[in-house]
Amino acid sequence: MRWERRTTREIQGLPRNLPVIVNVAAIEQHGAHLPLDTDAVIGGAFLDALEAEAGDEVLILPQVKVCCSEHHMDFPGTLSIGHRSFLDYVGAILQSVVRHGFRNLVIFNSHGGNQAIGQVLLEEFGASHRDCRIAMLTWWRLAGPEIAAIRDSGFAGANHACELETSLMLHIDPAAVRRPGHLPPMSYVPTHGWANADMIMPARGALFRSMAEMSDGLGVVGDASLATAAKGRAIIEAVTEQLLVVVRDMSGAPSLADPKPKETEKC
Repeated sequence: MRWERRTTREIQGLPRNLPVIVNVAAIEQHGAHLPLDTDAVIGGAFLDALEAEAGDEVLILPQVKVCCSEHHMDFPGTLSIGHRSFLDYVGAILQSVVRHGFRNLVIFNSHGGNQAIGQVLLEEFGASHRDCRIAMLTWWRLAGPEIAAIRDSGFAGANHACELETSLMLHIDPAAVRRPGHLPPMSYVPTHGWANADMIMPARGALFRSMAEMSDGLGVVGDASLATAAKGRAIIEAVTEQLLVVVRDMSGAPSLADPKPKETEKC
């Protein structure tokens, strides 16, 4: 159920335990074979699938397309906002939802550059709204074990414009994939062992690198040549199944009250 397609009276009549979900995405380069809106298309497709399964069990907010992509700004076409702008803007949207009485909030992320700042928003908003339940989900983490069984690439093969994202686009919007018969092979510039990572196999630590550095200027990190539409469909199904679990867990959970410290017994 889409927030913006309801009337004001319809919103007024909805149960306030209904989970409200917002997708934070990106408009940024995805190599020569995928369009700039890839993360937004993928995030939207997951929520389309969720809506088809959950119907009126979930309320979906308008998508936030332009988010934090500074590490891609070496590539033409990328749009980015600063971290403070992200916190202020997405936080204001969530605050609007809370002012209308809804208390179950989900930030659904489809872009790697939003993960760290999304966690900050989760903690800031959660700490200041103790009567709300707020979750943050990133699709490849949400269904990590299932996606690990779908992929064929080895370590670092799933990162950016890679086997996973290209498979999803081949399933969702195949006409948007440029030269599908000539998808780029494995591309990754390794660094220290403790900082090497991919979407499903995280690193031991964090090291800032630009996308140009990680991809040797290609804009692709991973192995897009292994992508298939069938894998994309399987990923959609796996992520949607886990989204349903979260939505139903949140709607069925008891209301939260601001917890008070328990009094200690007097001796």
